[in-house]
Amino acid sequence: MGDVLVLAEHQGGHFPKTTLTALNAGAQLAQKRGGKSIAVVASDAPDALAAEIAKYGPAKVIALAHPVLKNPLADAYTAALAGLVKTTGAEYVLATATAMGKDLMPRLAARLQAPMASEIIAINGDGTLVRPMYAGNVLATIEMDGPVKVVTVRGTAFDAAKAGGGAAPVEKVAAEIDSAALKMQFVSFAATKSDRPQLNEARVVVSGGRGLKSAENFTTVLEPLVDVLGAAMGASRAAVDAGFVPNDLQVGQTGKVVAPELYIAVGISGAIQHLAGMKDSKIIVAINRDEEAPIFSVADYGVVADLFKAVPEMVEELKKLKQ
Repeated sequence: MGDVLVLAEHQGGHFPKTTLTALNAGAQLAQKRGGKSIAVVASDAPDALAAEIAKYGPAKVIALAHPVLKNPLADAYTAALAGLVKTTGAEYVLATATAMGKDLMPRLAARLQAPMASEIIAINGDGTLVRPMYAGNVLATIEMDGPVKVVTVRGTAFDAAKAGGGAAPVEKVAAEIDSAALKMQFVSFAATKSDRPQLNEARVVVSGGRGLKSAENFTTVLEPLVDVLGAAMGASRAAVDAGFVPNDLQVGQTGKVVAPELYIAVGISGAIQHLAGMKDSKIIVAINRDEEAPIFSVADYGVVADLFKAVPEMVEELKKLKQ
């Protein structure tokens, strides 16, 4: 049977959109492999979280409990999931390619001596998987061999699962974690606090690039546009490397992959690594004074203009519309 264990990642007592994306992808994979989609909630006290995720369509929920699972320690999670795979006989273990997923799943694959496919964007009818390569210029179709396969999915490639009328049954399981996996210790978690939407969940993203020239211009020129649109702020790698903004705002192949309804690129030339992180956005608007900039090749609307003039004018017009 092609049962799929889906890691239901949680933060601060709730499930982010990326977890619901993983649930949807897991359900699709299980259906095509003739198995069941089983959500796994790992925590020191997983009961309430398990009851919540049970509403989003899995065939079953496993509440994996252990005191050390209170915090997302990769070694402990790896040991707990590896033990669960052996007892359930699942064919796949799936998670979203978040920071946690990228840290955890390769460890799990190594521990299980299992093949792994990362950043999956589609599941074919025969159960083969599709993932991008070379910054999205090539799509590879992957077929893995082995009793267990490990998969991460791109958070923007699948719709989020929606809550239904019923709830799946919940089974509570005591996690088995060996002493070697307990050597990693949790120290602290420093959350970035912002009144703006999270970058990978926002409906609108406004990103700035090297064309803004300074951190001060991100504040005085770009932030008013971000705030009037109720958007999340992003940035190109060039802007991050220049120290204009912190690296948690980076959009691109080595940053966050986003697919909002509206993406506005301001002063971004459009290197292939940046395009790989945002080209799936529903509508793309580019503002750049270089009419040959690669960003215009993926933009739905392009404005060839000096951003220091165009952006403040956009802000004023948007304020008038809102009034």
